[in-house]
Amino acid sequence: MRLSSLLIPTLTFAAAAGISLVAASFAVTAVEQNSETNLRRALDDRDMGWAEVTSDGLRVRLQGTAPDEATRFAALSLAGGIVDASRVIDEMSVPPSKGIAPPRFSAEILRNHSGISIIGLIPTSSSRADLVKQLNGLREAGQVADLLETAEYPVPKGWEAALRYAIAALELLPRAKISVDAERIKITTMAESAAAKDILRDQLTRLAPPELHLVLDITAARPVITPFTLRFLIDEGGAHFDACSAESAESRAYILNAARAAGLEGRADCVIGMGVPSPNWSRASALSIASLAALGQGTVTIANADITLVAAEATPPALFDKVVGELENALPEVFALHAVLPTPSSDASAGPPEFTATLSPEGQVQLRGRINDEISRDIASSYAQARFGSDAVHTATRVVTDLPRDWPVRVLAGLEALSHLERGAVTVTPDNLQLRGMSHREDTLAVVSGFLAEKLGEAESYELALTYEEPPIPEDQPLPAELCAAQLAGAQASSGKIGFEPGSATVAAGSSVVLDHISTILERCGPVRLEIQGHTDSQGREGMNQTLSQARAQSILNELRARRIRTSAYVASGYGESRPIASNDTEEGREANRRIEFRLILPETNAEGETTLEGAAATAATEDQADTDDAQDPPADQDSNTTSNTEQETSGQ
Repeated sequence: MRLSSLLIPTLTFAAAAGISLVAASFAVTAVEQNSETNLRRALDDRDMGWAEVTSDGLRVRLQGTAPDEATRFAALSLAGGIVDASRVIDEMSVPPSKGIAPPRFSAEILRNHSGISIIGLIPTSSSRADLVKQLNGLREAGQVADLLETAEYPVPKGWEAALRYAIAALELLPRAKISVDAERIKITTMAESAAAKDILRDQLTRLAPPELHLVLDITAARPVITPFTLRFLIDEGGAHFDACSAESAESRAYILNAARAAGLEGRADCVIGMGVPSPNWSRASALSIASLAALGQGTVTIANADITLVAAEATPPALFDKVVGELENALPEVFALHAVLPTPSSDASAGPPEFTATLSPEGQVQLRGRINDEISRDIASSYAQARFGSDAVHTATRVVTDLPRDWPVRVLAGLEALSHLERGAVTVTPDNLQLRGMSHREDTLAVVSGFLAEKLGEAESYELALTYEEPPIPEDQPLPAELCAAQLAGAQASSGKIGFEPGSATVAAGSSVVLDHISTILERCGPVRLEIQGHTDSQGREGMNQTLSQARAQSILNELRARRIRTSAYVASGYGESRPIASNDTEEGREANRRIEFRLILPETNAEGETTLEGAAATAATEDQADTDDAQDPPADQDSNTTSNTEQETSGQ
């Protein structure tokens, strides 16, 4: 009995303990599931589906690869807000850092009369001291300001070549800004004239390596016009300019609009330059032109601030007085008006005295007519011999005593004006000077008009009938780029194909004829930028084809050098099998794809008028893509800048 009384309470307590354990187990499981579910839902709502949630008793494990450290920390903080932070076990990882990208290396070089400054970031391997030493070695370099910084990173491709070119170009430029990086170089400078601008552009273009993207911004300085001249005429043939000067594009437009309102038709232009006598030049010019239009016929000449208005002989005096009076009151200060109304001649049958000088196309000059005295005749003859050559002048003038006192001045002015022409004649009379002829310079009319306005004075009249003709092309003129490209394109048809020994870069003996032909063409082309391209078919390994095409292009470059062709602006490039012009599925197509191409690299101009080589590269890329698209069709005609010579032997095998 006693045993039973002890056993019952013991069993009761044991049963209660078991029930408690079972209840606790269910409670822990419920907590685990609830924590895991709530945390996974919260992570999904925050676009953190990469995180895996597992429960381990009351602890919660976060696993997975976070995009970055900040995202990993955000996931950990979110978990700590849903469950007790002490229960969160962080087992997440973050991908290793990719490293810091290398900086963009660039330099800007400024040069003016005070010296040279260079600023930018360059690789440490590009010796800063050597660079400054090279700048100091330039002619008239002055003081060199070194503002460079360096960084320990690999030198980008093209950097060293661009820097060498910048220093070489700076030798030609006393004032310039050169911006250099590994992919492009831009030069901003000024030339003394339009002709000097063209020469400088050609020098800088030829100096540049073929692979360099070059942008040139060259402006020509405005000429100094002395005297600042405008001459406008209205006669039976209509209205036209003999000379027109303006200080700006706005001034030019203002003057030309006034001239068109006065009857000017067709193309006309004004030379923009420095030396304007007054900021009101365009207004004074427009008023003078409008006054001449009101008179109907005549000439108006402005030399600096002196205005000479000569009406036609039949102009009514009342109209002349009215127009001149209004013009005098309207002209801006500084400008002085001299108006002339010619008086009809009382003896129309008597001819005025004349002096005539004629210039033949062969350069022979004949002086005829009247002169004041022996001394004046000797002076005129000596002046003509100094201008045209002592053996080219024939004098047949006679001395007349009743000529005007300024006759010698008018004769010498006429000879000076005639010296600007290639052929022509000048006639001097007491009331007028007539110059007719042809020149190879477009600005001759303006130059002669300004000269005569200065030498003859404001009260004198003169007539100019000058024409312009293009100068003859020298016999040794290099071929234009388009014609050079066309002749290269036809070289293979007339001379055969370029061939190589099978599987090698050795030029076949039978290819000497076509290489000689191409060398002759390149000699006539003058200094051009040329890319020699090597291409193969698709047989063999791609890497081997690439190497073989590069070696063959280099072999052709060496052959041209052996023929004394200047190849400093040539580059050899191998393209392997990447640019087919026909299908590689047939023997004929593979034969066409095994080839050498000669591509001229031509400079282009951008929207601002800058000369750039980037456009040529883009054009080449477009053409190459078109060739690839047409690979299944018969080869198309080559463009004007490309010629291809098909190789005889198999490449890539």
